[in-house]
Amino acid sequence: MALEQPSPAGLDETYRRITWRLLPFLMFLWVLSWIDRVNIGFAKLQMLADLKFSETVYGIGAGIFFIGYFLCEVPSNLLLEHIGARKTIARITLLWGLCCVAMMFVTTPGLFYVLRFLLGVFEAGFYPGVILFLTYWYPTERRAKVFGLFMSASAIAGVIGGPLAGTIMTGLDGVNGWSGWQWVFLLEGIPSILAGLVTLFYLTDRPEKAGWLTPEQRALVAADLARDAAALGPREHRILASLRDVRVWQCIAIFFCIITANSALTFFGPSVVREAGYTDPFTIGWIMSGAYLCGAAGMILNGRHSDRSGEARLHCGLPALIGAVAIALLGWLVPISPALSILALTVAIVGTMSAIPVFWQIPGRFLAGSAAAAGIALINAVANLAGFGAPAVMGALREQTGSAATGLWIVAGFEVATLLLILAFVPPEPGALVRRAAARAAHEPA
Repeated sequence: MALEQPSPAGLDETYRRITWRLLPFLMFLWVLSWIDRVNIGFAKLQMLADLKFSETVYGIGAGIFFIGYFLCEVPSNLLLEHIGARKTIARITLLWGLCCVAMMFVTTPGLFYVLRFLLGVFEAGFYPGVILFLTYWYPTERRAKVFGLFMSASAIAGVIGGPLAGTIMTGLDGVNGWSGWQWVFLLEGIPSILAGLVTLFYLTDRPEKAGWLTPEQRALVAADLARDAAALGPREHRILASLRDVRVWQCIAIFFCIITANSALTFFGPSVVREAGYTDPFTIGWIMSGAYLCGAAGMILNGRHSDRSGEARLHCGLPALIGAVAIALLGWLVPISPALSILALTVAIVGTMSAIPVFWQIPGRFLAGSAAAAGIALINAVANLAGFGAPAVMGALREQTGSAATGLWIVAGFEVATLLLILAFVPPEPGALVRRAAARAAHEPA
């Protein structure tokens, strides 16, 4: 017998309450995570000269984070499925904060590599863990917008992180005998330590445990998620089967291409801005801030439009293509026009980041339960190896050629492959999902 349809207004009010309870806090954690992960890109502006590190040393250190990330992603997500998001996310946040603070004591390439590797180990599981956690609370036709809101926090981190790092580096350089880059790691790591402790008391693992929802609202969410599962049809629940599923590896290939571009822009964006002629760290921070603010808007708007249309393939692939064109132009424009270089960098960030939240709609169509925990983590873990390869290659090429152009053109080629792989491997959306999205869009304000 078909499940009775609740009133759209009742569902919308319930999901609004869930969103206001969960999303601001998760976004805050993601801001802290992103700042602590990528502040090395700004610290680099002083750190390399102080420690006599080469561009190659920096590229390896920036990227080795993703090796630790790769090794621990799947175990962390399976642990989350077993013990819950609250304990898992608290542990992750506390440990990455401690590791970020420890970065201020780096003096040798070896210690640099070890701490960046450990940062990846400690942070592993946060991003895919939150993706999995949100699937416990939202049905398919609401997820792209929610994913976009959550992931836009990385762009917000870019907005905050650039000026913050620039201000710390210029304002505190030399205070207490420490360089500005050391103050960056100290002052940006402490909030994560405190946030890890708060997480233990704030997060709720699943809707049925949410005392801040009424019994009627908890029942509404349970029924809506059941209808969503019925619309998706049979999905894989077995862990080992999901890891062997060819569709998981197709998703890995797609996300690998997206992350190649995203990590290159993240770790070398400040250097590209400096190469374009803007040398002051404070100015570089504000330029990157504006670019990431546009990226945040792109993630939210593209995710919302994907939800309303019920379409995910092209909402992922076309922004990636736009980002690829901009990255290719950036490699050509840097030595020619500072203003056009900044415009191309901004478009590249918008295109690349807008593809990410919609991508995560794809695995949820064929994975559920423990299989989703393992599959989502595996996709993120293997694809994020691009986060090791891209900075390392970019650093080596920049050192050999004196320019970022060649590396950017290679990255643009990977980003073009995103759309080609999607068209080759990802089937169109099931009709039931499109109809659910259309029914929701009909009563939702434009």
